[in-house]
Formats: sequence, structure tokens, C-alpha cells
Amino acid sequence: MEILLALLPVYAAYLLGTASPGPSNMAIMGVAMSQGRVPALMLAAGVISGSLFWAMLVATGLSTLLLAWAQAVTVIKIVGGLYLLWLAFKAARSASQSRPLNEGGAIAMPLPYHALYRRGLLLHLSNPKAIMVWMAIMSLGIHADASPWLLPMIVGGCALLGIVVFSSYALLFSTRVMSRGYQKCRRGIEGVFALFFTAAGIKLLSSR
Repeated sequence: MEILLALLPVYAAYLLGTASPGPSNMAIMGVAMSQGRVPALMLAAGVISGSLFWAMLVATGLSTLLLAWAQAVTVIKIVGGLYLLWLAFKAARSASQSRPLNEGGAIAMPLPYHALYRRGLLLHLSNPKAIMVWMAIMSLGIHADASPWLLPMIVGGCALLGIVVFSSYALLFSTRVMSRGYQKCRRGIEGVFALFFTAAGIKLLSSR
């Protein structure tokens, strides 16, 4: 019962953080509508892997050293902000075309799975807020006399929640209804994505 009471606020905080709209969820939504279910799941797998990386970093205490070295966090913010602006540029360029084009000017082909996985991974690894979120989650559940089983249950439980949340985004937005809606309103949707990624990138670059 004591472990359950310690886990409930942790799981609730993680679920709220992952389910709320953010760059990773928006990216999964876009890929799901434009390329389909499996590509969106591959992107989601990259996001989940990035989340687990930060979780293990916090669990081993290395995040404290990273945060103590302010320059490292600044580098992550710059890389993350620039990457979001790059995604914004690609979305804006796609919105400006009557048909989606790739870099060579030909009709765009779906990205390979490894590229989608890498995109999801980079989205989460280049987000310094992920470290803060995991540190807050750990502080909710871990205390001096906590059970040794609590830490693996936090990491494992949050990993399962992440799989459920991000996969649900991929499955929901890859339905035929969403796909048809994307085809009809592609330029408007890509424009919204461009604005969102631009705002997120500028916010990250200007944050302290």
C-alpha cells in the first residue's frame, strides 16, 4: 500500500506531462496523418527511447552533474531550439507547396523507418525540460526510506505509460478519417505545425 501511494502521484504527473500537446506529440500526429500508422509508431519508439534515456540518467544521478555544468544544458537548449526551428522550416516549406516536395524538388517519399526513429529520439534528447520533468517525478516518489523496488517500478511504470500514450497518438491520428482530413487540409495543417514548432523553438532558445 505504501508503494502504491508513492507511485500514484508519480504516474499521474508523468501521464499528464506526456499526454499534453508538445513537440513530440505534434510530430507523431503529423507523421501519423501523412504517412500512416507504422511510420508514426517508429517515430513514437524514438521518443520513448529518448524518455527512457533521461529516466536512466536521472536514476543513476548523472543528471545532477549535467545540471551543475550549466554549459551542457545551454548546448542542449541551443541544439533543441535549432532542431525545432528546422522542423518548422520543413513544415512551412511543405505548406507553401501545392504538393509535398522533397529537397530535390520531386514528389516527397515517406521517410525510412530508421530516419523516423532518429527524429523521435532527437526530439526528446534535445529537450532539456525532459531532465527537469524526470527529476520532479523522482522527487515525488523517492525518499530516504523508500523501498528498493520503488525506483525500477517508477521507471518501468512510466515507460509503459509512455508507450501507451505515444502509441495512442500514432494509432488515433493514422485512422482513415484523420488521413482524409489531412489530405484535404494538408497545407493548413502543415502551417499550424510550422507555427507550433517555431514557437517551441524560440521559447527553448530564449529560456534560461
